[in-house]
Amino acid sequence: MNLRETNIKKLSGSVFDVLIIGGGINGAVSAAALSGKGVKTALIDQGDFAGLTSQESSNLAWGGVKYLETLEFMLVRKLCRCRNDLIRHYPSTVQEIRFFTTVARGFRFPPVFIWLGTWLYWVIGNCFTKAPRYLTRRTIAAEEPVVNTRNAAGGFEYSDAYLYDNDARFVFGFVRSALTSGCIAANYVEALSSEKTGEGLWVTRVKAGISGEEFEIRSKAVINAAGPLVDDYNRIADQATEHRILLSKGIHLLVNRITESQRVLTFFASDGRLFFVIPMGVRTCIGTTDTRVDRPTREVTAEDRRFVLDNANTLLNLEKPLRESDIIAERCGVRPLVVKGESGGDQDWMQLSRKHAIEVNLEDRYLTIFGGKLTDCLNVGDEVCQFIEEMTITVPYPDFKWYGEPDQPTRKRFMHYARLMDLDGYTSPESSEQLSTRLWRRYGAAAFSLLEMIQEDPRQAEVLIKGTEYIRCELHEAAHREMITKLGDFLRRRSKIALIERRETIRQAAGLKEACHILFGEQAELKIAEYFEDNP
Repeated sequence: MNLRETNIKKLSGSVFDVLIIGGGINGAVSAAALSGKGVKTALIDQGDFAGLTSQESSNLAWGGVKYLETLEFMLVRKLCRCRNDLIRHYPSTVQEIRFFTTVARGFRFPPVFIWLGTWLYWVIGNCFTKAPRYLTRRTIAAEEPVVNTRNAAGGFEYSDAYLYDNDARFVFGFVRSALTSGCIAANYVEALSSEKTGEGLWVTRVKAGISGEEFEIRSKAVINAAGPLVDDYNRIADQATEHRILLSKGIHLLVNRITESQRVLTFFASDGRLFFVIPMGVRTCIGTTDTRVDRPTREVTAEDRRFVLDNANTLLNLEKPLRESDIIAERCGVRPLVVKGESGGDQDWMQLSRKHAIEVNLEDRYLTIFGGKLTDCLNVGDEVCQFIEEMTITVPYPDFKWYGEPDQPTRKRFMHYARLMDLDGYTSPESSEQLSTRLWRRYGAAAFSLLEMIQEDPRQAEVLIKGTEYIRCELHEAAHREMITKLGDFLRRRSKIALIERRETIRQAAGLKEACHILFGEQAELKIAEYFEDNP
């Protein structure tokens, strides 16, 4: 019996302090924070963890310099401080990156004015990153020849942060932390209803995906962290709220690497919003769009593609214009934007901020998390713990620091063991230093067990799927501890293989079948067929 099956059995056999519905970034940090502080916690998601909005971000942790335009100084301050905390406490995963911004002639603000704004942004962020600098048109052309400067008035460079791996992997790190602290979590478990009983407990009727089994989970409190589905579940649970969400669809396209630069090239697109060219290993991620929609959707339309490609071809100096045939992968997600009251959506659509709001019904012990973004996740976890205490639910270890990588001495010890093993003799094409750094970034203290596996069997350091970084022992680790139920869980969320390789390349990859046998055993062929049928 695997971890998911074990946890599904445990969900119906106990009374939890808190049940969290939704395993995106908000639900994941809530689970990590509460379980880390000793609260008996359960976490479920109707799909895979980070399977909706949280897997479709720009992979950036940024304080929101754009919100200075709407004078949201306190929001910017809050986001910058959380960004700084992420860089400080996840140094292997969240790292500073320079944003190289070009401003076109005739833009609503001159480049010097925006550059002065980046200095204010830097000060608001406690001067934590490298200082901004002004860019002349000539400097832009010299430092980034790929940028089309024919219509440029100038620009500026400033710092924010990015996620070294993909966003969904970052989210799963919090789920993994919660599991380590005793949280009972399971993916592919859909909440059908939640009702308050006369004994003061919530009874949530759920359905387990794959098996179709229905059962009940009992808890003292419920947290609705369903992302773009929060309003839907509040109606199911008969909870009236002041806040609600509006949905904005954003897409990104993955293409072959456009520039060797490890900077985010930033522009203002034809619709006035920010447009990014983001490094992603051997690929480049370009986007995004901002289209109001009524329901969560994953449909990338021809119009969406044309908007991104047209802006990229206009803003960049490319040897050949990007065409649809150049697209390796697509990302499409909906951002839940928080508004208050019925008329909140009447304001300028582009000016709605990506802030979060938490609304709590203390009497019913029911909490809803609206909106939010990856940058703000640590704030969300801390705030949820405070509200749970206000519900008179005991938090045994209120001062426990629930986030962050293992301490520096532990990291040094791991890197020392890796050097003693001389991993260069085990694997190719990565160097020993690259491999050990990557294993630490992805697995933290659990990476020690991977070194043991490699030491016992050198084949465990072999790359299974050519063109990817994943080695055999990582597949065993994923099968054992990462609740991979479908092949897409691994290819798209635990790893970023589906983002950097074409579908047909993955299908033909030597080693795919062995990888699936490690992950799914006798169901390997079935899972492969299912993936390619679901991802045409």
